[in-house]
Order: sequence, then structure tokens, then C-alpha cells
Amino acid sequence: MHRRRWRPLALLRKVLTFAICAIALVALLSFHLHTFSSSIVPNFPDPYKLPTQHEFKHQRFSTVRSWTRELTPPHLSKAPLSSRQLAGARGTLELYKLWKSPPNRDFVPCVKPTAYYATPIESRGYLLVHTNGGLNQMRAGICDMVAVARIINATLVIPELDKRSFWQDSSNFSDVFDEDHFINALANDVRVVKKLPKEMAAATRAVKHFRSWSGMDYYRDEIASMWEDFQVIRAAKSDSRLANNNLPPDIQKLRCRACYEALRFSPQIEALGKLLVNRMRSYGRYIALHLRYEKDMLAFSGCTHGLSPAEADELRMIRENTAYWKIKDIDSGEQRSKGYCPLTPKEVGIFLSALGYPSNTPIYIAAGEIYGGDSHMADLRSRYPILKSKEKLASEELEPFMDHASQLAALDYIVSVESDVFIPSYSGNMARAVEGHRRFLGHRKTISPDRKILVRLFDKIERGTQKEGRNLSNRIIEAHRRRQGSPRKRKGPISGTKGMDRFRSEEAFYVNPLPDCLCQRESPNMNTSHIIR
Repeated sequence: MHRRRWRPLALLRKVLTFAICAIALVALLSFHLHTFSSSIVPNFPDPYKLPTQHEFKHQRFSTVRSWTRELTPPHLSKAPLSSRQLAGARGTLELYKLWKSPPNRDFVPCVKPTAYYATPIESRGYLLVHTNGGLNQMRAGICDMVAVARIINATLVIPELDKRSFWQDSSNFSDVFDEDHFINALANDVRVVKKLPKEMAAATRAVKHFRSWSGMDYYRDEIASMWEDFQVIRAAKSDSRLANNNLPPDIQKLRCRACYEALRFSPQIEALGKLLVNRMRSYGRYIALHLRYEKDMLAFSGCTHGLSPAEADELRMIRENTAYWKIKDIDSGEQRSKGYCPLTPKEVGIFLSALGYPSNTPIYIAAGEIYGGDSHMADLRSRYPILKSKEKLASEELEPFMDHASQLAALDYIVSVESDVFIPSYSGNMARAVEGHRRFLGHRKTISPDRKILVRLFDKIERGTQKEGRNLSNRIIEAHRRRQGSPRKRKGPISGTKGMDRFRSEEAFYVNPLPDCLCQRESPNMNTSHIIR
């Protein structure tokens, strides 16, 4: 009788235990499904453009807190898990963290002018601009010239793009950028016209090389005084003509409005850029790898590690025959040991593996033609076979852009800004511009390789004194814990530097627009990070 009385209770206990386990399993599965379904294909604006000020009008901003070091993303505090662990639920969560952006501390764009900012009055003359360099060097120069036109009270004529650089691109401004949008977006800041008026064709004009990294006094005194003798001033160069720091807040905010709101790519570039992003998204979350292993970069930097003697000699000849590249004699080994060389495709593969990215990770190669082609890409492809590029993602759609380096670079720029993770193999103009743009859009994950540390580890691997595995991963992860793109104040000049070297050592304005163009949202409670993303 006693046993019969306890049998129903035992049965009930088993049923309840089974039900609890089933509920827990369903909850776990639904959590992972929700997490990945919402992160694989994020919304993409149509057309591709940056958020405007009105999108943040309901937010209040506080003064910027001062710091110089990045937060440590939690997943980089230890080495990646083994493949067996990655197969489980815990491994899935760790894999998710590899893609997660660092904490943004609720920083959002704040580029609205101050109450003291007035609409432009009648200008004193016309400013012509000849930009120089590649796409991103020209972009920064154009935005600086917008600010200069404001400072000296000039009407800005749509800038002329560089057609004489290494790339020999014949593109005009309207081929690369949305000309009408540029003019209209800056209507309350600077008067912009498409061409110099016919009546000004015979006007007195001056050609001037504006002094590098100049401040307000130089432009207000020396340049603005030229209006007394000239009606047209032509800036012979546009790059690095304006100081990074110590400018009025409204001038700094204007630079950001010009760069991130007014200087939109042309409709045809935006459309194809969106198409490329969507095609990359079809493979899942992806890394945009700016692989600066191109002939011009290697020739300019003198970096020949891993190349054949014939290839090294070809690069040397290019450098010697390019008149405006001043340095001809370069010690490749010394360059590399100091971290001045781009990582090779093989080294990038080792780096990504050490960080923990699995072999099925889709990677977009944001670059021109890789020097040596398949022979130098084989090692990276063996580790990460899903390697894509604009040429592989598009065929006939790409034909109108061929032979126009600036337009092709603009496509890479769009796909890189929208990527889940951006990794540059070299800190050139493209890498710096994309990093700054991603910081402006919410501090999207950008991993900046410490090349000086990495090449020492790679050399040990080649010598056989270091093997790939947990120990190498630990060292690489530790070296990059604070190189993830989280908020930090723009770095000033290196201590002890003087003159032009002092300005050269500063972090460029467009690499990191904080604190000038990013404000920390003031919130009544701590849990409000979901408001703006």
C-alpha cells in the first residue's frame, strides 16, 4: 500500500523534470536563432548615405569625457576556443562575440552648428581647388577646402579631381560624387558653384600652395588679404592644408558635415555599392579586408618581403622612375621591422586564424589588383576560401567603372564601411578614412593590426621558433585587445616633436572625429543604448 501511494508522485516528478528541461532547451535555441537572424542582414540605407542631424534631434548631449585608451572587448581577453568547444552552445556564443562591435559608450554624431553660426554672407571672391592623390586623399582635401572657403569668405568652385596621379584617372567630380547634393547640403555653410562664371574668366587670379596644417590666423590674415589684389585664388594642392586640432568648434563640425553628409557618392556608385553589400550579405556576416598588397603601395614603400628577386627589382624600377616619389633607396628589412610595410596575404591569414575567425568566414578584398595575383594569394585562400572582390561579385555591372580607379575605390569604400568587421593590412589613406567613417557611424568594429609586433611573431614562425596554436593566439589577442575601434579621444602630437614633424605625428582629423563631431548622449538611466545604433 505504501509503494502504491508513492508511484504517482514519482511519475509526476519525472514528468515535471522532463517539462523543465524541454522549456530550457527551447529557450536556449530561440535565443541563438534570434541573435543570429537579427545580426546577419542588418538594414542598409537606400540610397547609401549617412545619417543626418535630424535623426538625433530628440537626443541630449553631454560634454565629452576625456580618455585615450579603448575599452577591452570581452571576447579578446582569452584565446579562441577549440573546434570541439565551438561546436557547442558556448562556442556559438564566443563566435558571435567575434563579430560584436565594441561598446560605443553612447557616442552619437553632433555636427549641428552652434547658435553663433551664421549663414554665409556675400563672398569676396572665388576659390578654385586642384585636389591631389587617390580617392580618400582627395575626399579629405575637398572637405578641408570647404572649411577654408568658409574661413576666407569665398565661393567654392566644384573641385577638380587629380588626373595626373599614379592611377591616371580621368574622372570628374560628378563621376564620383553627387554634385547637386554637395551644393545643396552646404547651402547654409558655403556658396558652391559648378563652374567659374564666364565674366570671371579674365579676372585677376593667384595660384597658391597653401601652407600645410595651417590654422585660422594663416587663412584669415595671409590668404584672406589676397582678395585686395585678386578675384580668384587657386589652391594648387588640397591635402593636409588645414590643422587637425585647435580650430573653432563650428569649423570642425563643418568639416564633418562636408565629409559625412555633403560628400555623397554619385547615384550609380551608390547603387552598385549597395548591390555588392547585399551580395556579400548572402554569405553571412563578413570581414572587409583592405589588402594593400598592390604594386603601387609596394613600390612606394619599398617593401619586398616574400617577393622574388625579379619582383623586387620591378618595384625598385617603378620607384626610381616615379619623379614625385622623393625617397628612392629603401631598406626593405628595416621598413618591415619598424612596422612600415603592409602585411602580406599569408600574414593576414595567420593573423585572422589567431584571432579566432573560422575558415568559413566570408572576406571581401577591398583592393586593386594584388601584386603577383594567385601566387601570393594562395596561402590566404587555403585558410579562407570564401574570398570575394568587386570583380567576383559583379561582372557586367562593373564595366562602366573599369579604368576609373577613383570610382572603383569608391565601391570598396562603401562595402568596407558597411562590413561587420573592417581590417586594414596597412594604415594608408583608405584605411584611415574608413576607420573614421565607422567611428562616426557608431564605432563599428575595426581591428587595426599592430604590424611591428606581428612581424616579429611571423619571423619566429618562419625560423621555426614559434608555432601556430594557443600560445600564438594568446599573444596576438593580447596585443590587439585595445585596437578594436572603441571610443577614444583623437591623439595629439608625439611628445618632443617640433615644427612640421609635430603636425605629421598627430592623428588625422578624419581618422577619429572625436571629440569635435561626436557627443556622448546624456541619459536618465544607464540602460538606454538601444535608442540609437
